[in-house]
This record gives sequence, structure tokens and C-alpha cells, in this order.
Amino acid sequence: MSATLAAPAPLRAASWSRRWSRPLKGLAGVLLLLAAWQVSVPLVGMSSYFYPSPADVIASFTELTRKGILPVYLADSLLRYLTGLTVGAVLGVGVGVLIGLNRTASLALSPLFRFLFAVVEVAWIPIFVVWFGYGIKTIILALIYVVFFPVLYNTLLGVRTAPQILVNAVRSLGANRWQALRLVILPSALPGIITGLRVGAGFAFRGLVFAEIIAAKTGIGYLIFEGTQSQQTARTIVGMIVMGLLRLAID
Repeated sequence: MSATLAAPAPLRAASWSRRWSRPLKGLAGVLLLLAAWQVSVPLVGMSSYFYPSPADVIASFTELTRKGILPVYLADSLLRYLTGLTVGAVLGVGVGVLIGLNRTASLALSPLFRFLFAVVEVAWIPIFVVWFGYGIKTIILALIYVVFFPVLYNTLLGVRTAPQILVNAVRSLGANRWQALRLVILPSALPGIITGLRVGAGFAFRGLVFAEIIAAKTGIGYLIFEGTQSQQTARTIVGMIVMGLLRLAID
């Protein structure tokens, strides 16, 4: 019995090794990058304001956190992001379903939606600033825009490609339009909706950075811009690292 119980030990060891192999390799890569960065500082010979060391960046991170600047900026960015993402997604799914159910409207409007989907958010932010001024309204509207169109377009495609034979089948069994939508069309469109949400979430994150650089006085995007303007590159790098970690968490 004891031999039988002891047998899985090598398997557990192999499983542990596989589980931690990738994170450990990733950590090794990060440590190697930090070491190379630290070694390059005296070789570059630039002021720490322009080419900070890892220690300078850590010190800047500590200072920003201690003063409460980084937590406030991070909270502002997350609130803007989640607001724009939520409103844009709800509007995109709702309008996409409504238009997708109407073949004529779908055929007439799809080219326009495809074009607006293709226009990058950076091109719209200066126009929003002209129309609505600097501040949170411009940022939220920019994020709603960049989420709305990919969600709408992919939802519309999902609704239009729902199997008509299944729709006809449930209708022949007595289902009304709402029941056909709930039982067949929306489940069939779900992969498209999820794709649109993923695309929109990525676009919104990128749009958040640009919008905060142009139109905000707080936020992680503004922190990056502020660090560059004041020649405090360590602050800029702190903002870049926080943005990168947020993007990884969202993905």
C-alpha cells in the first residue's frame, strides 16, 4: 500500500515543474532586463532626469504612492475606462442587435459602420476637444466611441449570420420574435459580441492613454505626459509600467 501511495510523487514533482517553469522563466527575463538596464546607466552617461536607473524609477514610484498621486491617478483612469467601456458596450450591443434584425438597415448602414470602425480613435480626440473642451466629458465620449463601433459591427455580423433554418424552426413551433431572438439569434451572435468586446476593450485602453495625454489633468496617461514635460523621465517610466501591468490584467 505504501509503495502505491509513494508512486505519484514524481508525477507531482513534474506537474509542479511544469506549472512554475513559465513564470520562473518570465521572472528571469525581467531580472535580466533590469540588470542590463542598471549596467547601461553609467555607460550612457546621461543625467538621471533623462536616463534614470531602476533604483530611480523605484524611488519615483515610492514617492508618487506616498504622496497619494499615483493611487488617485490610477483610480481616475480606471473609472474613466470602465465607464467608457460599459456605456460603449451596452450601446453597441443594443444598436447592433436592432439593426441586425432589419436586413435593409443592415445592408444600408454596414459600410458606414465599417468605415467609422476603421477610423482610429486618435483622429477623433482633437475634434472632441474642440466640441466639448478639455476634461472628463471628452475622455468618456472618446472611449465610448472607440468601444461602440467594434461592438456594434461585430454584434451586427453575429445577428445577421444566425442560422435562419433554426430561426424558422423555433418560429414554426410557436415562438414569437422575442423568443426566437433569445433562444437562437443571441446565442448564435454571442461569439461575435465577445470578439467585439475584446477589440473594444483594447481600443479603449489605447484611447484612454491618448485622451488623458491631450485632455486630462489627472490619470496615468497624464502622468506619462507630465513626466515628459517636466523632464522627470522616471515618472514617465512609472506611468508606462503601470499602464503595461493594467493592460496585462485586462487581457
